[in-house]
Amino acid sequence: MSVSDQTRKSLEKIGLTGYEIKAFTSMLKTGEITASELSQQSNVPYSKIYEVLGILEEKGWVGSDESRPTKYFAKSPNSALQTTKQRAEENFAKNEKIILNDLNPIYKKSGTAERPDIWVLTGTMNIVTKILEMIDTCREEVLIAIPKAGEELVKQALPKLRHLHDKGVKITILTSDRFDKNVIKGLTRLATVKIKKGLFGGGIISDKHNVVILLGPEISHSNASEIIAICTDHAELSGFATEYFEYLLKDVSKVK
Repeated sequence: MSVSDQTRKSLEKIGLTGYEIKAFTSMLKTGEITASELSQQSNVPYSKIYEVLGILEEKGWVGSDESRPTKYFAKSPNSALQTTKQRAEENFAKNEKIILNDLNPIYKKSGTAERPDIWVLTGTMNIVTKILEMIDTCREEVLIAIPKAGEELVKQALPKLRHLHDKGVKITILTSDRFDKNVIKGLTRLATVKIKKGLFGGGIISDKHNVVILLGPEISHSNASEIIAICTDHAELSGFATEYFEYLLKDVSKVK
């Protein structure tokens, strides 16, 4: 069974070798099969086939039965990928703990103060330009929380949001209950939209990396009408912003 170059490269990036890809994709088509038959079907040398199957079993991509000769079968791509993802996350968490326990004390002892890149923007046009720039570079997911004061920003960003939607980017928008109902209706065609009563402030998170935090007159309780934006691509700040956004989404319902 042949697969696209894009799929082959993606499989390689998550840890499968060329022989493992050939064996697995062949089994997706054939179903249960012996090692010798698989060697012929997949063009994996017979001298390598048992080693390849053993590794695939260890990785959770292949299963086998107790028959003689042993028959092998491919597990579903969903199951195989989930197993690989879970093990990668477990290994990362384990290594992260080891690294941080060893290196953080050294870093703190040095007295070096971290200087994350943070910018403050004022003026609607400057903020819109930054937001549109972020949207342009988004590849997988964008999270947006917009208070009433940011309604005009959303209107200006609509063409870009349509482009993201057409590219298959996941869009989630949290809006104020004071938002114009027609604007909300338009957004539901492009994104998962949720409404939170009394939403103050807001922001945009692109691919869990780039963040723009919006501060409007509601949050400062001032008479000023200008929105201020704080921008960063600092990993820890971006992670905190993402966690907080997901927390805000917990107790709100989806607009249908």
